[in-house]
Amino acid sequence: MGFVVQTTRFARFPLGHFPTPLEPMERLASVLSRKYRRVPNLWIKRDDCTGLATGGNKTRKLEFLVGEALEQGADTLITQGATQSNHARQTAAAAARAGLECRLLLEQRQIRDEEYERSGNVLLDELLGAQIVDRLPAGTDMAAAMDSLADDLRAEGRKPYVIPGGGSNPVGALGYVECAAELDAAPVPVDWVVHATGSTGTQAGLVAGLRAVHSPALVLGVSVRQPEQKQVDAVYTLAARTGELLGAEVLRDDVLVDDRWVGDGYGVPTEAMTDAMSLLATTEGILLDPVYSGKGFAGLLGAIADERFDETDNVVFVHTGGVAGLFGYRSTFQ
Repeated sequence: MGFVVQTTRFARFPLGHFPTPLEPMERLASVLSRKYRRVPNLWIKRDDCTGLATGGNKTRKLEFLVGEALEQGADTLITQGATQSNHARQTAAAAARAGLECRLLLEQRQIRDEEYERSGNVLLDELLGAQIVDRLPAGTDMAAAMDSLADDLRAEGRKPYVIPGGGSNPVGALGYVECAAELDAAPVPVDWVVHATGSTGTQAGLVAGLRAVHSPALVLGVSVRQPEQKQVDAVYTLAARTGELLGAEVLRDDVLVDDRWVGDGYGVPTEAMTDAMSLLATTEGILLDPVYSGKGFAGLLGAIADERFDETDNVVFVHTGGVAGLFGYRSTFQ
């Protein structure tokens, strides 16, 4: 496909197992059909199976980001995220695979308990060899903090490469341009793609990628952090910049966001999230995470309840991974 050729000119470092599986969720659909009048054909794109340190969506982005870092001669990756950041964990793993140092800055967006602060992704960050340089209070300008750390490392003679939170810039979004290519080549015509949207790179890449191949599929991002209009603005800005790399035009109307499932804030558990996670676990044997995919799946169920989809539609939920974070939320589920 010409679409794939468009990404081959960018530096890339192999990290994951692609294409990821696309699986039907027939038992889930059967259970939902007892409750709702109109249930579409449900599929799940298993980006929790990308293979890098328990997998997840950031692996796709990191292939391009680490590729660029190596091309620039970097010796250290710097990134940031919340305490239980899936992105930080996958960046630590990517650095280990590429033979690079890794420095992490963690933002304490919420204060929970010792398990949240030390287990789950935090445990894996350290096991993978990353150095957690600092834990900063909520609201810190994390981009400025990373730039300051990079300056310190340069003063020591090192060559840092700064990765934005979530790996969300046009280079990182190329990872989900690739995912869009996989969906476009799926054995069934995809009508809708639903996923959790946070730092915007996943949704921006999907939107730009699907538009590049003139796919009619619609992308619905379920916000886990911001109100709808702020998230639409952020996704559109990045999607348009990513589209420019591909020679594709992205329209603001291409960006669809549902913000009803955020609850009290980023990473704060909701009843809808725990119910959604339990439903998928007990019908399909698939585990979600409480910060991203759990709320994203709650949004998918809400869209089905609202009859947003036709019965004949093929609706794909992109599982963005994050199961390691479950262990930081034990008290929520017990």
